[in-house]
Amino acid sequence: MQLYAHPFSSYCQKVLIALYENDTPFEFRMLAPDEKRNLVEFAKLSPMRRMPVLVDGERAVVESSVIVEYLDVHHPGRERFVPQEADAALEVRGMDRMFDNYVMTPMQRIVFDFIRAPEVRDPKGVEEAGAMLDRAYAWLDGAIATRTWAAGETFSLADCAAAPSLFYADWVHPIPEGLANLRAYRARLLARPSYARAVDDARPYREMFPPGAPDRD
Repeated sequence: MQLYAHPFSSYCQKVLIALYENDTPFEFRMLAPDEKRNLVEFAKLSPMRRMPVLVDGERAVVESSVIVEYLDVHHPGRERFVPQEADAALEVRGMDRMFDNYVMTPMQRIVFDFIRAPEVRDPKGVEEAGAMLDRAYAWLDGAIATRTWAAGETFSLADCAAAPSLFYADWVHPIPEGLANLRAYRARLLARPSYARAVDDARPYREMFPPGAPDRD
């Protein structure tokens, strides 16, 4: 298999976690300006120009959640990312959507605003994104109060989504100290070998973070 991705991308990290969890063999196809061939191939594979893309034989799989589920079905390993039991699977998918839509999305809204020229920045949008993160943080702190991982006691797709979203969100809009459950969960994710490896992969690219990367993590 081949993964077209960049190690600093949050959605690419989501898939890398799943691949690393099960030691699934793959070839990393770097998406960067100096990798012209990869960029041309990627443009043909991803009509919306959104990474990552997983290529398995003649099949191209897009969207990070779908890629992780694809790995579960076609390249299963010791860790299963979506349970077979229907209600448990719904819980995992629900938490996956929670992290992607209400943590990752507002985090990216704040980050992308730093890329804009000062005269077209959107302070109201940034304020709204911060408010959404506050609501998400408060809800998540309660939801995981009695859980080791996002959807229970088993590492899952939801945790693959949570790790990069909370990692970057805390950089731009810190998790309040009073939310001890969520802060502890973020620390557990950072200590997970699969995500620690993804973080180390991305470490050389921290200067790319538009708001400026903090000297931690």
